Amino acid sequence: MIKGIIFDYGGTIDSRGVHWSEVIWQGYEAAGVGVGKDDFRQSYVVAERELARVRHILPGDDFHTLLLKKMRIELADLAERGLVATDRVEPLAAEVAKFCDEAARSSVEEARPVLELLSRHYPMMLVSNFYGNVDSVLRAYDLRRYFKGVIESAVVGVRKPNPTLFRLGVDALELEPQQVLVVGDSLRKDILPAESLGCSTLWLKGKGWTAEEDAQTHPGTIKSLAEVPAALGQQ
Repeated sequence: MIKGIIFDYGGTIDSRGVHWSEVIWQGYEAAGVGVGKDDFRQSYVVAERELARVRHILPGDDFHTLLLKKMRIELADLAERGLVATDRVEPLAAEVAKFCDEAARSSVEEARPVLELLSRHYPMMLVSNFYGNVDSVLRAYDLRRYFKGVIESAVVGVRKPNPTLFRLGVDALELEPQQVLVVGDSLRKDILPAESLGCSTLWLKGKGWTAEEDAQTHPGTIKSLAEVPAALGQQ
């Protein structure tokens, strides 16, 4: 009997299960950045490592601000490798950030009726690997009101796939793991850790980071968040 729900954020609520590298790549193509996907992916990893090492993202940053900072790092790396002209870094960063923010807003608005419905029937927590500003992102998109609380990796000092993050979410709901449903977009980082605690799970499966991820299967796979209420008997 499910009595509470834990949602992942990035990749789940804001991109329909699609890995964010794919969304950003679409932004690169739309902006005409003109680099190959392998080179883009290399710079994507460089930026992720830089953001983990240095506190570029501030607690009050909304998602567009986060994206702009991240795109500057990615494109600067491409410029250092001679793949993008230095004077194109700032205008391209602005264009790609705008594309990605609009994509996130579209996904959020699609998810909103689901969150609205579920929040009327269940207490909900958000558990996310993020940069220390997920609360500000949620408030800017008017999503914070759906969640009892937020457990964020950069705040608590633990990252998924460590199941501790989900244990903190379960404890905050004041429920047993068997009473909690976890919804996430990553089999490795969301679904398997949550199941190791005894939680029920639904895997929102979209395009992943690797072909290996795309080939994986799970009995709790869904293609859209709109399937969650029906899985819980809510319409």
